[in-house]
Amino acid sequence: MAGAIIPLSLIVAQPATAIAAGPMEDAFASAATTYEVPRDLLVSLAYAETHLDGHGGEPSSSGGYGVMHLVASGSLEQAAKLTGKSAAALKKDDAANIQGGAAVLRAHADKLGLTAAARKEPGKWYQAVAKYGGASSPDVARLYADTVYELLDEGIQAPAPGGETVTVKPRAVEPDRGPYAKAKDLGNPSTLAASTDYPSAAWAPAHSSNYAVSNRPTSDAIDRIVIHVAQGTYAGTISWFQTGPRPNPTSAHYVVRSSDGAVTQTVREKDRAFHAGSYNRRSVGIEHEGYVDNASWFTDTMYRSSAALTRNIASRYGIPLDRTHIVGHNQVPGATHTDPGGHWNWTKYMQFVTGGGGTPTNPHTPETVCGDGYKVIDSAPLGTAGTVSLLYNSANGNNCVATIKKTSIGTASAVSAYLEVEGKPRATDAGNFAYYAGPVRAAAADKCVRWGGKAGTAVYDSPLEHCS
Repeated sequence: MAGAIIPLSLIVAQPATAIAAGPMEDAFASAATTYEVPRDLLVSLAYAETHLDGHGGEPSSSGGYGVMHLVASGSLEQAAKLTGKSAAALKKDDAANIQGGAAVLRAHADKLGLTAAARKEPGKWYQAVAKYGGASSPDVARLYADTVYELLDEGIQAPAPGGETVTVKPRAVEPDRGPYAKAKDLGNPSTLAASTDYPSAAWAPAHSSNYAVSNRPTSDAIDRIVIHVAQGTYAGTISWFQTGPRPNPTSAHYVVRSSDGAVTQTVREKDRAFHAGSYNRRSVGIEHEGYVDNASWFTDTMYRSSAALTRNIASRYGIPLDRTHIVGHNQVPGATHTDPGGHWNWTKYMQFVTGGGGTPTNPHTPETVCGDGYKVIDSAPLGTAGTVSLLYNSANGNNCVATIKKTSIGTASAVSAYLEVEGKPRATDAGNFAYYAGPVRAAAADKCVRWGGKAGTAVYDSPLEHCS
């Protein structure tokens, strides 16, 4: 799978209408002012972490609390020291938690030496955001921070407790990645050298203490696929699997992202991940970003991407596509976990898995690849192999090009997409991808563009067009 991180699916592109401020909006505004943190950046970070859901003071799988995901034995205690608020208040009170998150983020900025002038520029906070995530490696820290900045770029309009809506208007921000610019871009698997069992997955290996080296299916037959919900974010889950050794080692073979269905493999299928107790030897485990009590994480894009992964695994090991062999964590004998939970739509998921017995369909569209706010304004067929599309985002004046495959779905094959704004160099995404090429984005308001792409042997090259 090619492409940069794409914003979470609840974001809408239309400019938000005026909404009366509520308790959470007030809390973000107050915390941003107190700690001189850009308000929109603070909201974007909170949304990336929790979808603004404090989960009633209950912790995530990695011990994070509240809408700002303050982590016990780490940022939670730091926030208490910086704000003078008790750990209990920081865990359960949204306003206190937001104050604590802002204080911790500001502390990272101070340690990095951000001046008062730099603090007014959201792009200068990138390294502080990366530090806030507490990632286990620079690669995951970049994945975490990139997610936050994609949200800031595309905008947010998200529900909060009490019927309130919290809004961030779309804004173009150029992040100053500093040393993280040299980290691997896990949001773009085509840039990674390591091969994976699933062609469109990125590779971010779990700590060796969190799985057992094996030789499956020679040593143990693989006849089950176990579906999990992570109780945490995509980047946070990958980071948790990379952390060790610890008293309760945990991992899964794959992690799937909510917003765009991106997949990262963390354990080779031949090895035994520690995810499902008595089923560890016989199964492949798939974690999904999100929380069991919040349905907003379970997007159609996630379902489709995960289903394509499940179908691919099943075909390679001869696993029947039924609910006896594709099970939830809660169905494993002796399991104490409840995931994927009542909000997981098994009917929809299995329909995507089986595909009615027909040819697999591509789970991605030009809009999901380019992100919310982008609308198709032109497209061209690439024979029977795919379609290349030009999209425009009226909120920020950006164009985007994506090539969507129609054949060899789930199998890496040559595909490309390009966008050339008049007077500027051409930007291209090309390689062997399982589902699509792109997104290739560029600011092009009131500019002419050339665009096109390739799938299989079919090529499309546009003239200089769409000048207004």
